[in-house]
Amino acid sequence: MRAPLSWVREYAELPAGVDGRELAEKLIAAGLEVETVERAGADVKGPLVVGEVLAVEELTGFKKPIRYCQVDVGDANGTGEPQNIVCGATNFAAGDRVVVVLPGGVLPGGFEIGARKTYGKVSEGMICSSSELGIGDDQGGILVLPPDSPVGADAIELLGLRDDVLHIAVTPDRSYALSIRGVAREAATAYGVPFKDPADVKLPGEAGGAYAASIADPTACDRFVLREVRGFDPDAKTPPWMQVRLYRAGMRPVSLAVDVTNYVMLELGQPLHAFDRAKLTGPIVVRRAEPGEKLETLDHVKRTLDPEDILITDESGPISMAGTMGGLATEIDDRSTDMVIEAAHFDAVGTARMSRRHRLHSEASYRFERGVDRELPLYASYRAVQMLAELGGAEILPGVTHAETPVEPVTVTIPADHPDKVAGVTYGRDTVVRRLEQVGCKVEGDETLTVTPPSWRPDLTDPNDLAEEVIRLEGYEAIPSRAPRPTAGKGLTVQQRLRRRVGRALAGAGYVEVLTFPFVSDKDLDG
Repeated sequence: MRAPLSWVREYAELPAGVDGRELAEKLIAAGLEVETVERAGADVKGPLVVGEVLAVEELTGFKKPIRYCQVDVGDANGTGEPQNIVCGATNFAAGDRVVVVLPGGVLPGGFEIGARKTYGKVSEGMICSSSELGIGDDQGGILVLPPDSPVGADAIELLGLRDDVLHIAVTPDRSYALSIRGVAREAATAYGVPFKDPADVKLPGEAGGAYAASIADPTACDRFVLREVRGFDPDAKTPPWMQVRLYRAGMRPVSLAVDVTNYVMLELGQPLHAFDRAKLTGPIVVRRAEPGEKLETLDHVKRTLDPEDILITDESGPISMAGTMGGLATEIDDRSTDMVIEAAHFDAVGTARMSRRHRLHSEASYRFERGVDRELPLYASYRAVQMLAELGGAEILPGVTHAETPVEPVTVTIPADHPDKVAGVTYGRDTVVRRLEQVGCKVEGDETLTVTPPSWRPDLTDPNDLAEEVIRLEGYEAIPSRAPRPTAGKGLTVQQRLRRRVGRALAGAGYVEVLTFPFVSDKDLDG
């Protein structure tokens, strides 16, 4: 998980002076594995500003398109006069707002910009692409900003070019940390500051349903949610701030509709999928695969399905491998206007087996196989359709389809002093309750506590799991270190003495003991 610090700050009120490395130390102390902290844009220097293209002159006599542009940069150059800049890109026109680095500025990689003569003209700076700014890998041309971007504004601040990005290796029991929501919660707890839950929103009263759907196999899925939008503008562009966040978090911006679903997944931890409404046929059903069924997935691979595979289907047959990858036949394209947004809670084991069976791994399967918050589908789908409406001009259809199978909440009974006994440290009941409530647990009782873990912590199923939460938040460094005390006078056990005698006898007979690796495939032993 790649977590930009600026995004984490949106939900955790961290002190102003905290940087990525300091936060990493706090998270490591709390049990998360922060591998590195990337200082993105640390070598970028201004002047780097928003400019408006006033005029474009096409230069001739060259083997490739060359343009001589007049660009208004406000007062950023100290004179208020337009800059004359030579540029080889053709994806912008007069009136567009672009990012301009003026002489003396430095781009990522230590690339210093100066005024120089090229193609027979003096170029007083450079008009930048997203790849040149270090916020994308788009080779298609110049980064064109929204038309309301203020001319002369500092582009470093406007685009968030400088940011600390934490690279977190998320262990299978910490699935909640595969989201900005989860990382921000840990950060807020570590610093003892308020946490704003992005999923804590009031849903509208939603009478009636959206696109019809049902669950045929409750062992495969226990919650399935659909919402619909219409009239989406397929030409709407992903705003630069979203592109930057997606790129910093390790995902390539694609299109506004796809980017919104990826953004919500990174923010909340709930994978989403968008179907083209016009390509669906009849009601949707979540079920296991039937013998002989096939599906061509978004990666253009035709897959023969296994009876244990979890599928999303309509009357035409399979349209998606649930929680892993959608089908090609119902994907949204560059002309899709009406969409069905799907959010669900699929079985973790079933998703993991399907992903491995087909050797098909995705950001969605990575999260589902580790456990996704069962309560998120309603909130994440609502967040997605809101963003499609706000950024893409879509109309949100009233109502929501919500198919579910009731699931009994997990409760764990634990003596209030159990963490004390595990750690050998006296925490006290108040500390135990406070730490468990910080994690999100509901705690009742006095000497014996009845604990209901939050929906985003499916790993908390045992008293020792709860003890670990208390111990890690109180700090592993607070546990005293002392050498173990052996019991005197007993010596080796009967089993130990027997094993040694057998070992000596076999060695005397010419045998050699080999300690083999337990989990290897047959092909590793060949040759």
